Amino acid sequence: AGQTGQMLAGLLGWSQATFASKVELDVEKKEATVMREIDGGSEEVRCRLPVIITTDLRLNEPRYASLP
Repeated sequence: AGQTGQMLAGLLGWSQATFASKVELDVEKKEATVMREIDGGSEEVRCRLPVIITTDLRLNEPRYASLP
């Protein structure tokens, strides 16, 4: 489990970034900057587009419904 992104990137010949906690795209430069969590803290990775990005749970900020 957890290897779908890596396998897809390998089959397509695209760049990959795994366990992303923050993603910024620069379409003009055709580049993605990905902040990823590693054992010793965090790491910033820059990848050329197209890229396959798999995410960490921290990327999502849940929105809670407000009740009347």
